[in-house]
Amino acid sequence: MAKKSQFDLERFFQAFGDETRLRILNLMGDQELCVCYFVEVIGCPQPKISRHLAYLRRAGVVSVRRDGKWMHYRITMPPHEGAAEILQQTLTTLKNEKMMQADRFRLARACCAPGNFVTLHGAPPPTPISLTA
Repeated sequence: MAKKSQFDLERFFQAFGDETRLRILNLMGDQELCVCYFVEVIGCPQPKISRHLAYLRRAGVVSVRRDGKWMHYRITMPPHEGAAEILQQTLTTLKNEKMMQADRFRLARACCAPGNFVTLHGAPPPTPISLTA
């Protein structure tokens, strides 16, 4: 029996099979976000958002960085060339969807006036990143 490669292509494709995970990817785009922004914009409880983020991490498309009490998430291009192309195309496609545009609008509002959002009190602002592999 052949040894399974490091990158799990099946899990990668399954990661795109959930609307919440697609919304999370759309919000991250080319920036690093604290989990509290996902909770605020998507409106799901933090444990549910964290489960989806963990799924995306296992699929190899999201990485995390801790900064004190804050967890910062960002998109990571997979090592598999074809998967990286699919992820990039998916992100481009999401930008044109009405619901995804509405999510980005709510994120921009939350980022510009975090004092107005109780769940974002003291949250670090999103940080732009480069998605090149």
